[in-house]
Amino acid sequence: MWGGGGDSKLWKSTDGGTSWTDLTSNDGMPEGPIGKIGVTVSPADSNRVWAIVEANEGGVFRSDDGGKTWERTNDERKLRQRAFYYSRIYADPLDKETVYCLNTGFYKSTDGGKTFDTTIEVPHGDNHDLWIDPANPDRMINANDGGGNVSTNGGKSWTEQDYVTTQFYHVMTTSDVPYHVAGAQQDNSTLAMPSDGWDHMQARGPNHGWYYAVGGGESGWITQHPEKPDIFYAGSQGALLTRYDRSNGQVRDIQVYPRFFSGEPAEALPERWQWTFPIMFAPQDSRVMYTCSQHVWKTTDDGQSWEKISPDLTYADPTTLGKTGGVITMDMNGPEIYATVFALAPSWHDINTIWAGSDDGKVHITRNGGKNWEDITPEGLPKFSRISIIDESKHRPGTLYLAANRYQVDDRQPYVFKTHDYGKTWTKIIDGIADGHFARAVREDPVRQGLLFLATEHGVYFSMDDGAGWQSLQLNLPDTPIRDLVVKDDDVVLGSHGRGFWILDDIRPIRQYSQALKDKSAVLFAPADAIRGVSDATIQYYLKEALDTITIEVLDAQDRVVDTFTGSKPEYEEDPDLPWWQRGGSSKPTTARGLNTFTWDLRYPGATTFDGMIIWSARPQRGPKAPPGNYKVRLKMGGATQMHPFAIHMDPNLKGITKADLQAQFELSNQIMEKTSTANEAVIEIRKMKSYISDNREQISDLEYQKTLQPFLDDLSAVEQELYQVQNQSNQDPLNFPIKLNNRLASLRRSVETGDARPTDGAYKVYEELSAELTVQTSALESILSKDLPEVNTVLTKSGVTPFGDR
Repeated sequence: MWGGGGDSKLWKSTDGGTSWTDLTSNDGMPEGPIGKIGVTVSPADSNRVWAIVEANEGGVFRSDDGGKTWERTNDERKLRQRAFYYSRIYADPLDKETVYCLNTGFYKSTDGGKTFDTTIEVPHGDNHDLWIDPANPDRMINANDGGGNVSTNGGKSWTEQDYVTTQFYHVMTTSDVPYHVAGAQQDNSTLAMPSDGWDHMQARGPNHGWYYAVGGGESGWITQHPEKPDIFYAGSQGALLTRYDRSNGQVRDIQVYPRFFSGEPAEALPERWQWTFPIMFAPQDSRVMYTCSQHVWKTTDDGQSWEKISPDLTYADPTTLGKTGGVITMDMNGPEIYATVFALAPSWHDINTIWAGSDDGKVHITRNGGKNWEDITPEGLPKFSRISIIDESKHRPGTLYLAANRYQVDDRQPYVFKTHDYGKTWTKIIDGIADGHFARAVREDPVRQGLLFLATEHGVYFSMDDGAGWQSLQLNLPDTPIRDLVVKDDDVVLGSHGRGFWILDDIRPIRQYSQALKDKSAVLFAPADAIRGVSDATIQYYLKEALDTITIEVLDAQDRVVDTFTGSKPEYEEDPDLPWWQRGGSSKPTTARGLNTFTWDLRYPGATTFDGMIIWSARPQRGPKAPPGNYKVRLKMGGATQMHPFAIHMDPNLKGITKADLQAQFELSNQIMEKTSTANEAVIEIRKMKSYISDNREQISDLEYQKTLQPFLDDLSAVEQELYQVQNQSNQDPLNFPIKLNNRLASLRRSVETGDARPTDGAYKVYEELSAELTVQTSALESILSKDLPEVNTVLTKSGVTPFGDR
């Protein structure tokens, strides 16, 4: 790494850039060599110019005559340390005496750049950019290694760093359900968070999500123990390697060779550690973990001791191992350490096979556990290529995919290779990748052989033919560097360098695609299994052309229809008129051309309800949650149908719960729901009769009405008022008027279905009590109707009103 090399100059143009004048040697400027220069012109006085100059006698220089002559006003190291990384200076737009300098800190001068005694506190250090409102200098935006911050009071206070600007070097996923995504943030902690949220955890993270650190530091690789999900291993600059237990926060430094280094060239280091070195387990033996300097290291005792199992696997060209930084300012801390093993791939198929790639362009393989290593560098891979990620196929022994880049030597073309014979021969696979989209990571899908995903400097590609041709998979992804990519379950998970984590959910349609499907009018893709309480059933289908209507049915293992969903719109929109407590649940099928997605919330149809019903602490409209088991989805359009099976599984996080428990929960929930429907149907029937009589009141004499119909209506109302709280007019009226039987039943089901577990003895007892109370009321209704309805019908008939028919 080389910057501030002595050829830098300061130029000025007064004709819009047609011609330029060199100001570097003007009076007052420092003697050479001259390195990086930051420059700013005062909007309040265009003759006043400041420059922060990297030089042996560098510092802040000011000109009051448009650059003809200069005066050094400040030479403090705090403003010019690590010049290649900072050297930023900004003039206040209104006050010619005020100027700002950015470095690790954020400094302000109000005396024309002589002293920078005011330190502006920002939420994160390492300041790189500043915008000041030209009309109001109190409004600022500061960019630093932590992200972006806004101030409206001249830097006295700042917004939080809630903008998604996180820079990740790698990404990994955990074995949790739902899986967590983890990575190391540039100049920040490691970060892990659930892919779909853990509602039972307290929200503490960005935008109020839940997240946690897993040890290590800003730049490292992260891996989870294959059999102990609470144990994480993470690295960082300076060869740091930690073991972290998230169950209790216990941490231990287990680095291979804890000889710290800083300010030293790579050639002075016995072990050269890149600041994002690999850490990974042998897929076939959870006791074996590897990490890499210029050598491959192995531990079988959890990092207590390490064995070197390779020679230097790099070119180790002496010209790349010397001092770095420049002729003025050296910079040696870890990122610039070169000639290291940057990528590793222990074999899925053979415990003794390990692949290794270096950041200076070498590829090696061992077939005997490290006793011997063979150089298998592809012929078309030039020296000084950084081999960023290598990925061994889970499907085919001897197959490796390789992603390399050479942007640091001014070559921004993609370098992607594959071998199917343990590196004896290689094929370059870059057709379809745009110029300048150099490669960062390549992965093969663990389910479909030859389905590849590629992370590049400008987004993501995929190939369905083993790399013979690539297609963009950008979709709504920002044009940002994707440093790493993994395929987890049915998802593609990205670690971007500047826009945080991204997930492409459910790639099963890509896995199932074939040329035979291309011309079909509709394709129902086999869905992924659902996990009760974790993930609903996601149904994806392709329509060659938009349709008017489409129907999706869910069937149980006995082919009984569980529920039917019909849609007639190209996009699903939840009814905005629904109250909040009725929202959510299953979506409706969409009819748009292309790929459509329907979500079943795993619930059976709900209880019968009636208009205006107000229920407290329950949602009777939602049916019981389907128990674990086998199901089918059927797509119907016109006269054609397609069907695929899928399963609903138990949540693996549950403790002490069996499938039989969940079946019992489902059965009791169904019974309660049926009783709720019975109560509500009785209310509906009562209200229909009351409404019918009310609608025909004028045709009935007062004598007949008072003698026969009013007592009948009073008796019906007495039953109705025991079944439902008829005084409820608004959502919180149940706090004023006691709830009735249908509410108690619905709330009992809510209690039974809170969590996944066998119903309690108390739930069965209350169910029996409420069922008995319901029987009393339904029997009373039957008695009223059998005793009084014949006489009521006689009165209606005499009055010329059609009588009630047979019930």
